[in-house]
Amino acid sequence: MQDAETNAPVIFGVEDGIARITLNRPDRRNAIDVETANRLTALWRQVEEDTSILAVVVDATDCGTFCAGMDLKDMAAIRAAGDDPLDRMEDPFQADMRDVTKPIVCALVGHFAGAGMLIAMGADIRIGLAGSVAMISEARFGRGTSWAVPLLWMLPQPVLTEMMLTGDPVSVEDLARHGFVNHVEQSVADVRTRAMALARRIAENAPLSVRAAKASLAAGMDLGCAEGLAKAAELHRAVYTSEDAGEGARAFAERRKPRWLGR
Repeated sequence: MQDAETNAPVIFGVEDGIARITLNRPDRRNAIDVETANRLTALWRQVEEDTSILAVVVDATDCGTFCAGMDLKDMAAIRAAGDDPLDRMEDPFQADMRDVTKPIVCALVGHFAGAGMLIAMGADIRIGLAGSVAMISEARFGRGTSWAVPLLWMLPQPVLTEMMLTGDPVSVEDLARHGFVNHVEQSVADVRTRAMALARRIAENAPLSVRAAKASLAAGMDLGCAEGLAKAAELHRAVYTSEDAGEGARAFAERRKPRWLGR
């Protein structure tokens, strides 16, 4: 399944259980305009509803920038016409991305700022490009950062505060040292290769176990340790009693790859 138009602002395809979402506005440094934002919202829902999808890779067309943030020229034109651009977006801060139960791997193939940081934040695993930088630049343009609260669980608070209040760039290498980026690769091709390899590795595992693990981490962020543990136990109940739990043990004993049923 593949978007017919390669000039679409977002290209989408699914192969071997892995969905690939590619930002495709290289002439605007893959910035997010209204059309792109609404397409992303629709795709998060499509990914969630498609039971054949086991993992997601978010990528961008080569231009040196994964995503430059919101398309401020597009925003300015809409405001000049007397409208609020956020009102034209169904989910301007991509909250639906956080509701996707399938793991998301982000191939950060260049610099990322503002909405690019938001998309990176919404992923579960991030691969960065050596020499690239990230910015939360909204304060420099009179915009807001209400969406950034989950970053408190992903970056040290002083580092996040400096990024949000100054809008200054931070190297992807520093973000890796702080734990926000999982791996740093030396080329765009290597970033994509690593992202796809991780997605394939995830897709090979028991789907119920994978989704329960992702949901448990989110519950811990939202609820705290004690309540998060209780929620995780609830989320894993179906995993422990599943047919796949028995299949995993049999496959190990028989020295073969398991055949997951997802139930």
